[in-house]
Amino acid sequence: MTNSFIKRDITPVMLEMHRYFPVITMTGPRQSGKTTLLRKVFDKLPYYSLENLDIRRFAMNDPAGFLSRHPEGMVLDEVQHTPDLLSYIQGMVDENPEKRFVLSGSSQFSVIRQITQSLAGRTGMLELMPLSYNEVKKQADEKTLDEVMLHGFFPALYAGKNRYDLLYPSYVKTYLERDVRDVLQVKDMMQFQTFLRLCAARIGSLFNASELSGEVGVSANTVKSWLSVLQASYIIKLLTPFHENMRKRLTKTPKLYFCDTGLACYLLGIETEQQLTRDKMRGHLFENFIVMEALKNRYNRGKESNLLFYRDSNGVEVDLLFKNGSDYSA
Repeated sequence: MTNSFIKRDITPVMLEMHRYFPVITMTGPRQSGKTTLLRKVFDKLPYYSLENLDIRRFAMNDPAGFLSRHPEGMVLDEVQHTPDLLSYIQGMVDENPEKRFVLSGSSQFSVIRQITQSLAGRTGMLELMPLSYNEVKKQADEKTLDEVMLHGFFPALYAGKNRYDLLYPSYVKTYLERDVRDVLQVKDMMQFQTFLRLCAARIGSLFNASELSGEVGVSANTVKSWLSVLQASYIIKLLTPFHENMRKRLTKTPKLYFCDTGLACYLLGIETEQQLTRDKMRGHLFENFIVMEALKNRYNRGKESNLLFYRDSNGVEVDLLFKNGSDYSA
C-alpha cells in the first residue's frame, strides 16, 4: 500500500485530446479518481468543485461572470449540478478557441445529454473507470487475484486512504442511495437494496426484468428505471449480444455485470479471500473481472466499448467478442 499519486493509463490520451479540443469532459463512477487525476494533470488551471454550494450558487447566479474569472479557462468538477453553464462555455470557446475547460461528472444522464446539446464537436469525451488490474499491480504486487477482486479497484484502497470493508457500505449509503433518491424519488430503500443484491447474484446472466420484478415486489418498469440509474451511475454495465446474423436464432437480451467486483462482493456478503475462493459466484466474478478489464482497456485509450457476447438457441455461447469494423474476434 502506498500514499503516492497513482498514475493512470488514461493520461496520455487525455493530454492528446487537450491539444485538439477546447473542452474535455470526463465522466465515470464516483470515487474512480477523476478529481485527483484532473487536479494533478491540469494543475495550471484553476479548479472549482460544483459540489460546493457557495461556488455552485455563484456559477448559477452569474454564469458569464463565473466563467470569465480566469482567461486561461478552468477545471469544473461535478458539472452535472450546473448544466446551464455548458451553453455559456460553448459561447466562450467559440469566441476564443485557446480557452480551455476541463469538465467532470459522475452521472451519465444529465452530463451526456447536456453535452450533446451544447458542446457537440467542441469536447473530447473520456470515461474514467476505477483502477485497471495493470494500475493495481503497480501499487500492490503482493496481492493475489482473488484478494484484488474482493477489495475492488477504487483508487482510495490503494493510496492508503480507505479499507474495502469500510468503503463499500459507505459507498452504497452515501452515493448510490442518494443518486437513486435524487433521480427516482425511491421511498423504500430496503426494497432497492434487495434489488441491488439480486443484481449482484445475477452477474454474467441474461437480464430479466420480469423475473427480478417478481422477486423484489415491484413492476418490471420500475426495475428498468432502477437499472437505468445504476447504468448511468456506473454501477452496472449491460453487455450487448451479437445478433447481426438474422439467419440464426440468437438472444437479444443483454448480460449484466458490475463495474467493480469489490462492490459486487460486498453486496453478495463475501467478506474474505477464503470465502471468495470457495464461493459459487467466484467464476461469475472472474468473468466480471475479465469483461471490465477489456472495457477499461478501451476507455483508457479514449475508445468506446466494442464488447459483445454471443449466445444462440442451441446453447452455444462466447462470453466476450470484440467488434473491429466489420470483423469480430473472441
